[in-house]
Amino acid sequence: MKLNANRYICTLIALVCCFLLVFEANKARAQSQIQQFDDKIMLDLAASRTPGQTDVMMFLSKSYKYVDVGVPAGLLVGGIISNDKQMRQNALYIASSTAISYGAMLLIKHLVKRPRPFVQNINIVPVYRASSTSFPSGHATSTFSTAMALSNAYPKWYVIAPSFLWAGSVAYSRMYLGVHYPTDVTAGAILGTGTALLLQPIRK
Repeated sequence: MKLNANRYICTLIALVCCFLLVFEANKARAQSQIQQFDDKIMLDLAASRTPGQTDVMMFLSKSYKYVDVGVPAGLLVGGIISNDKQMRQNALYIASSTAISYGAMLLIKHLVKRPRPFVQNINIVPVYRASSTSFPSGHATSTFSTAMALSNAYPKWYVIAPSFLWAGSVAYSRMYLGVHYPTDVTAGAILGTGTALLLQPIRK
């Protein structure tokens, strides 16, 4: 078990290092095609906003913390009430996956320090000015981690489809609101999904 734990940690560290290498390569070429693509998407999204869509996107963006906490908490309570050991293990797995991926995301943010889109490009007007740094997206990281872990725990289409639809919608909302680049949310989605897959053996 200790050997497995060390292997998971080493793999996660390697994943974080890969993110840093990819970002640094992009950062060194500030006017690269990737950066131009990021800026174009952000400008197009900002130009197409409507009040109704903005309200929906704000709701989705704020939902992540409630679902990320509510899913494992609900499973834990259900497992205790029904004396279901597997349900309790699933709760631990989902909570651990989300917490570890979020910690890795914070580490990457601290090391990379990518400016928010509206700081990097003054033509990008956000719905609100988020603090902290941009790469990777914390919302995308935690929601995709929760979605992947929940889908692993309960591999049914009626669990998988809503889980990833929600995670994808939250990730999209971050771009729509002008606080994250497409590459930020993509990196967060990969980090969250990868962590959930990496930690899957703890369910057994």
